[in-house]
Amino acid sequence: MEGLTQFLREQSPGGLLPWASQAAAAKRFGFSYAQVEETALRLGLLPSRYQRNRQTLSVDNQLKLFRSRVAVVGCGGIGGYVIEELARLGVGTLAAIDPDVFEEHNLNRQILATMGALGRAKVQVAAARVTEINPAVTLIPVQTAWLPENGKELLAAAEVVVDALDSITTRLALAATCAEVGIPFVHGAIAGWYGQVTTQFPGDNSVQRLYGDGRSRGIEQQLGNPAFTPPLVASLQTSEVCKIVLGVGNTLRNRIVFVDLRDMTFSEMTLASQTGTQAAQRAMPT
Repeated sequence: MEGLTQFLREQSPGGLLPWASQAAAAKRFGFSYAQVEETALRLGLLPSRYQRNRQTLSVDNQLKLFRSRVAVVGCGGIGGYVIEELARLGVGTLAAIDPDVFEEHNLNRQILATMGALGRAKVQVAAARVTEINPAVTLIPVQTAWLPENGKELLAAAEVVVDALDSITTRLALAATCAEVGIPFVHGAIAGWYGQVTTQFPGDNSVQRLYGDGRSRGIEQQLGNPAFTPPLVASLQTSEVCKIVLGVGNTLRNRIVFVDLRDMTFSEMTLASQTGTQAAQRAMPT
């Protein structure tokens, strides 16, 4: 380890570690890219891929992100963008949970969907994508449906869970499991021009207040989703994850943001004082 430390310091002019040097260190000393990255960050050296972060995120922040583990449930429209952004942000371990393969109708909005990906498992494509853009990040592909029966096992060790589902019933069950095991839950949903984001911490009841008994079906299938709605909502969710991991800023705890891109408006509602019925009256169309 001493040799690696010296090598990284020698290879980091101005405190920035180029990727070529990071890769060379892994090969020379027999460590993984992840081990080299963590060592560099512990030394106060910033991998060059993050240099445009450093006016906003310190090296210590980057180390916290790298040591964090986030579970993304759903790898479609929202989930693909969340995975992309978390990997570029430098979150060290991602668990991607989705049973599906890519189909042609995914091509209009899902960043991981390409002609070459059709018929392939979404989580396997996600793993390949993360390796391509940030090899220091570990993505664990879980090609199975999240269910209450396997939920705790699938979320094991996650610090934050991101909701990228399209089923209200499953979303409510996921929120309940997160509350039970004490994991923050970042909810996002889209339909047509519309989107919404909120964050639920253990002990809260935000998602249940929003959806009530869960018997409303949602209108994503009716309105569909154009290309511009998923990345916007995913970016809001990613920023919530970043704040939770770092313990900075104000999250959307007990608050929900509604996005209407047709009229280009953003509105906010407090969920703590709303009943499910009241919330539904102001929510994205359901």
